[in-house]
Amino acid sequence: MNIRIFYDQIRYRIHKATEIKKFLGKVIADENKKPGDLFFIFTSDETVSDINKRFLEHDYNTDVISFDYSSGKIINGEIYISIDSVRRNALNYRVTLSEELLRVMIHGVLHLCGYRDGNKIDQDIMFERQESILKEFGKEI
Repeated sequence: MNIRIFYDQIRYRIHKATEIKKFLGKVIADENKKPGDLFFIFTSDETVSDINKRFLEHDYNTDVISFDYSSGKIINGEIYISIDSVRRNALNYRVTLSEELLRVMIHGVLHLCGYRDGNKIDQDIMFERQESILKEFGKEI
């Protein structure tokens, strides 16, 4: 398992990175997959928006973008997270920055595990799984 975290021109640094990486490996295993090379890149709204336009042809802001390079049951990918958007969402939802960041990391991993959120039914399924995993993390740490 090779889960790595990178920071792209931002000051924020994730807390409990070792525990979070271990937990995300367990999340992947719980989905009957195996963690391979997984890279989290924490960056700005500007960078995520640029990636969204250039690679996905979407002209809007988002908090997370996942690029899936998985092969069979081995999960490989890049997950770009806008710390700016996560910070705003944490304020809007009245949760801590750490909680919202973990929520978005789980969301990105679930995409790599095959979950989709393109319609209301899929969104509900993914949201329920994501929130269940988030609660589980709190019990394990």
